[in-house]
Amino acid sequence: MAAVEAIKREKAGRLPGARAVGWSAATLLATSWFSAAVFGLYILAFYGGAAPRGTLADWNHTLPRLYEPATPMATIAMGAHFLTGATLLLLGPVQLLSGARRRYVVAHRWIGRTYVLAAGVAGLAGLSFIAAKGTVGGPIMSAGFALYGTLVTIAAAQTYRYARRRWFDSHRAWAIRLFALAIGSWLYRMDYGFWIAFTGGLGSTQTFTGPFDHVMAFAFYLPNLAVAELVIRSTGRSNTAFRVASAAALTLGTALTLVGSYFFIKGYWGPGILAAI
Repeated sequence: MAAVEAIKREKAGRLPGARAVGWSAATLLATSWFSAAVFGLYILAFYGGAAPRGTLADWNHTLPRLYEPATPMATIAMGAHFLTGATLLLLGPVQLLSGARRRYVVAHRWIGRTYVLAAGVAGLAGLSFIAAKGTVGGPIMSAGFALYGTLVTIAAAQTYRYARRRWFDSHRAWAIRLFALAIGSWLYRMDYGFWIAFTGGLGSTQTFTGPFDHVMAFAFYLPNLAVAELVIRSTGRSNTAFRVASAAALTLGTALTLVGSYFFIKGYWGPGILAAI
């Protein structure tokens, strides 16, 4: 079976456009990981550090009503969501590196178990918070975020399920979907940053009830899944045009990620990390 898989990989690399898809996907993965890892460190420093500092009210600077003394269980759920969410951002790309998977099988399995456990906790903790308090943006935002938490939980369960069954093609597909969902919290900030930069925040309000806010309740993760499906389905495609289009879309995503990351790290995440040290 190993020899057959090696032949398949070799043939796939010879197909026109296959290398372009591989390189563009790898570049986007590396760029996203770097940016998401910095954001993950920011979460640990700003949100995680608020508890020992006794400044949990600082959570409300980014989203109102995240912390309210009257709802301690919701605070615990959100704290668990932040902690496991940061874990996902830091560990996710490591699991998608094919060379590391083949060379360090035991490490891959244990990191994978940690990853899917963190994803399950993050999804369920977010759903618990929504059930206890709802969201600041009202029913539409609550529905969008609840669907997100549900999809993260399902993807985590499916990733683990197919790994246990040793159905590695399905396992890989669900792992890619899980990663695409896991970076949603990072992309949520990035998307808002681009929107504010280009439109001045048109259609967005401080209570997250504007038209753009309603779109963003779903748009920070559904397009990610579309890109994930593009990567999954382009792997075995013989259609050159499809692979070239996939590579172009992934390259554009890399360019936007680099630009957005620069401004966020310079203006928000970097100073936030340094202030907590």
